[in-house]
Amino acid sequence: MADPGLLVAVSPGWHALIWAAAFWSGWAPADRLTWFLEAAPALVIYVTLIAYGRRFRLTPLAVWLCLALMLVIFVGGHYGFAAVPGFEGPRSIPGGAGHRNEFDKFAHFFQGLVPAIVFRELLIRLRAMALPLLLPVVVLALTLSLSALYELCEWASHLVLGGRADAFIASQADPWDAQSDMAMALLGALAALGALSRRHDAALAALGHDAAAKNSFDKAAIRG
Repeated sequence: MADPGLLVAVSPGWHALIWAAAFWSGWAPADRLTWFLEAAPALVIYVTLIAYGRRFRLTPLAVWLCLALMLVIFVGGHYGFAAVPGFEGPRSIPGGAGHRNEFDKFAHFFQGLVPAIVFRELLIRLRAMALPLLLPVVVLALTLSLSALYELCEWASHLVLGGRADAFIASQADPWDAQSDMAMALLGALAALGALSRRHDAALAALGHDAAAKNSFDKAAIRG
């Protein structure tokens, strides 16, 4: 029987959670256009994991972190990243518009934490680092680049859609929103490297000893 790849690397509950969250998120969202713009990255992540699951099975740690990021995205897409209940913070919005909603910053933290582990795994398993000591630096650079790319997409949406993109951008009248978003992503990446590297190394070692987990991208034994 052919190896079904990622489809058996995670439990059926993993897929059930994704589909349930996507259905709930897309059912009567606050704004349909905003939902499409916000949910698109989660759908891309899911399709990519499934499409490449047979050839490149990520560690369970990376897969479940991707699930967490997708759930965060679906929640933000349903309400709007500047209007998720329970995330009203102490900081006031300039102009007396009330307190800003911090869910956007929470999401950008995950936007750094999860890709950092995925980038780390790809770099290790593809033997892309000649100097292992530079691994954290390259992971941080790639994660910050991804965050900057997302901010450029937000800017492009404003150029194309004008005011209709305001809910998607979720700047909440903060002129430094893009910079603070990238800072939160960087903080998330630092947290991932500091708190999860040992666990990730153990997961990589376990994957390397699982014959069913071998894939066409691996050219050598996975580093433990």
